[in-house]
Amino acid sequence: MRRALLFACALFALPAVQAADLHPFSASYTADWKQLPMSGTAERSLEKTANGAWKLSFKASMMIASLSEESTLTLDKDTLVPQSYRFERGGLGKAKKADLDFDWKAKMVTGTDRGDAVKLPLNTGMVDKSTYQLALQHDVAAGKKTMSYQVVDGGEVDTYDFRVLGSEKVDTKAGQIDAIKVERVRDPTQSKRITVMWFAKDWDYLLVRLQQVETDGKEYNIMLLNGTVDGKTVKGS
Repeated sequence: MRRALLFACALFALPAVQAADLHPFSASYTADWKQLPMSGTAERSLEKTANGAWKLSFKASMMIASLSEESTLTLDKDTLVPQSYRFERGGLGKAKKADLDFDWKAKMVTGTDRGDAVKLPLNTGMVDKSTYQLALQHDVAAGKKTMSYQVVDGGEVDTYDFRVLGSEKVDTKAGQIDAIKVERVRDPTQSKRITVMWFAKDWDYLLVRLQQVETDGKEYNIMLLNGTVDGKTVKGS
């Protein structure tokens, strides 16, 4: 369940994560967990701060759990550059808290994760567990069919791979949305977890649905309830 809340969530240089432009957005989602008689809500937003940086936020809650995640980042010549990452989860299993800072001058990621100190070399192209979602959104918009990101996850750097499956219509509370379907690519010998996402073609590729099936068969779904992109209300057909 906590993996679903995350949107859900190798130390070598990759090409920098590109984003032609950023547009503020906010979206509300319903979150349902099959096999459990309960549901929750989630909020995701991107806003520009007074100092010119961007803040990407995600909050989710249900009867027995809550989660908050926040990244600050800058846009440098069309490149997403993470500056900090904050994460906190409570009420479900073990509580977790992470605080990471990206020092691009010193080329280091420092902070704490679950109470343990984090200190990692920082290379071009590395992102945090929230910023990669924004990078994925913009890479899909750019027409890419396969994507790979180096993501700082605790005291390690993991490779997250994705591929586009095609176009599909998604029925939401905001109407029927034309979307691009994307899946997380995993080594089946290492994990049988399935993660699929849908991004709205006509709304700056806003995330409209996420489905995750765990190895034990439990299924989680996050579906768009309503949203705005660059001040315009998201509406389907």
